[in-house]
Amino acid sequence: MTAHLIRGAQLVDGTRADIRLEGRVVTAVGSGLDAAGATVVDAEGLLALPGLVDLHTHLREPGHEESETVLSGSRAAAAGGFTAVNAMANSSPVADTAGVVEQVQALGDAAGYVTVRPIGAVSQGLQGTHLSEIGAMATSRAAVRVFSDDGSCVADPLLMRRALEYIKGFGGVLAQHAQEPRLTIDAQMNEGRLSSELGLAGWPAVAEESIIARDVLLADHVGARLHVCHVSTAGSVEVIRWAKSRGIAVTAEVTPHHLVLTEDLIAGHDGAPGYDARYKVNPPLRSREDVDALRAALADGTIDIVATDHAPHPAEAKHCEWPAAANGMVGLESALSVVHAAVVADGRLDWADVARVLSSAPARIGQVAGHGHAIAEGAPAELTLYDPAAGREFSTADLHGQSQNSPYLGMRLPGRVVATFHAGMPTVLDGRLVDPATVAARAAHERTATA
Repeated sequence: MTAHLIRGAQLVDGTRADIRLEGRVVTAVGSGLDAAGATVVDAEGLLALPGLVDLHTHLREPGHEESETVLSGSRAAAAGGFTAVNAMANSSPVADTAGVVEQVQALGDAAGYVTVRPIGAVSQGLQGTHLSEIGAMATSRAAVRVFSDDGSCVADPLLMRRALEYIKGFGGVLAQHAQEPRLTIDAQMNEGRLSSELGLAGWPAVAEESIIARDVLLADHVGARLHVCHVSTAGSVEVIRWAKSRGIAVTAEVTPHHLVLTEDLIAGHDGAPGYDARYKVNPPLRSREDVDALRAALADGTIDIVATDHAPHPAEAKHCEWPAAANGMVGLESALSVVHAAVVADGRLDWADVARVLSSAPARIGQVAGHGHAIAEGAPAELTLYDPAAGREFSTADLHGQSQNSPYLGMRLPGRVVATFHAGMPTVLDGRLVDPATVAARAAHERTATA
């Protein structure tokens, strides 16, 4: 059995300890642990976090492999310190059948870099008219527990109610992309003074807030679990805060980019021209007031987690006129550093909070078994070593997926992921990804051993 001894890491409570991994389990946490038979990893000055879990990743495969594949997205995730990702359903074909979600999970298993949990579509073809094969996906080998039409809103209230009732039956959760489509026709950016000045059609905050208000009431009526994707406005925070005060079973996420970036970037900054499509995303970048409200809501627990909404696109989908550009940003490799910059550096969150919003809470909401556990004896060996004192100018060298549509290129970001351990084995070591063939071979051996 392969063993690793992580020597002298700082835990999230501020104490320092050695961590011994044997097989898929943490077998000891303490000082002066015996290194016999183990590969030693020097973690002096490094922070040990439970492996990060992303509840909102677009892996694009099947059908859009020019943007990302399950393998390339898994590598990007591991490089960012993630040990599990939940893959959204907007592939081609859409993940609305048992066959497609099982394919996605099998591709993740074969890649071996992270645990890949497929998210099933709520409606057939993401069209919002008929329910997908929800029951078949739930009972498939993929055992889907999160369902979402992300990229599209489940706008029909009757279909939304029926989906909540159905998913409630097996303890699942419906993750809603909150966007009233009739209020956002041809929308290009946040609605306000700047959108008028730039001549771009506005995406009003109320289009998000009205759907969240409707859906928390529906979830309360049905008694089902609702998760709100990529919350972006101060008004949405207030609706969610009210719903939680009423005991409604709602959780919510914020993306790293909505914690730091504002609509002003679209007009140009630091001598850079405006209309840079790297900043085009759905929901759009909002105002500074919205960013401040989102940070406060993450700190006080109104917003439960950070999720990347990693959305890769080929160069031609971004290197074009703003109205023609695709929505979305890649975010797996930068997420931990951006959270560090946004809410740790100013003291709103400590590292224990980061472990909660980027690991334990998303694992709990998404029902991702074997992830999100505190680093302790007997816990699954899923963890990340992070150097909080490091810093870098974020560049394409930091990107390990197939697309480069990051809004952080050229920005100075704090911290650096030094190592990622998935199922007890390194997928990243000394800041470099482990060779794909090595990772895949270990994954195949593990599947054979547990068959």
